[in-house]
Amino acid sequence: MFNVSAVIAAYLIGSLSFAVIVSKYYGMDDPRTYGSGNPGATNVLRSGKKKAAALTLLGDALKGLVAVVLARCLQDALTLSDITIAVVAVAALVGHMWPLFFGFKGGKGVATALGVLLALSPATALVCAAIWLVMAFGFKVSSLAALAATVAAPLVAFWLMPYSSWAWATVVIAVLVLYRHKSNIQNLLQGKEGKIGDKADKP
Repeated sequence: MFNVSAVIAAYLIGSLSFAVIVSKYYGMDDPRTYGSGNPGATNVLRSGKKKAAALTLLGDALKGLVAVVLARCLQDALTLSDITIAVVAVAALVGHMWPLFFGFKGGKGVATALGVLLALSPATALVCAAIWLVMAFGFKVSSLAALAATVAAPLVAFWLMPYSSWAWATVVIAVLVLYRHKSNIQNLLQGKEGKIGDKADKP
């Protein structure tokens, strides 16, 4: 029962869409109504509100981190298995992508995935973050940076993570993030993908 409860709790934590929450706090338009329509930090940045974008990035990453850290801290007390921790990690990301509290219309999961990986294996998360930063600063295209880091994540995870179930969870996380970026992949192939900091248009 505790295993199931932990997974449900992680999904609910992941369902907190900070792009929408932060935008409402600052009296901004719903990020799902402009730019790419994606409730994430990159799209919030298109509004011109850098502080709101930074808070969105921080909140989305922290919820993934908190969901997994809580499960790990309670693992012994609640006799949670290592496989449950892996499922908790995936559930937090699923909550972000299909949030219960926001009509199941969520983001693409890059920041939340980073938070989840940080909780599972800081070394894995740091390698992926470094790849993202190099690609982002080099090409100024957030989606390209995210895709590069996502593809690398499972390879790094099997090398650095302590349990195979956590590495396989990283594979699932990578597949989900790639799936949510399918439109970005099409735009990249067609040379239509926007760059970091571009101003927003109505979708």
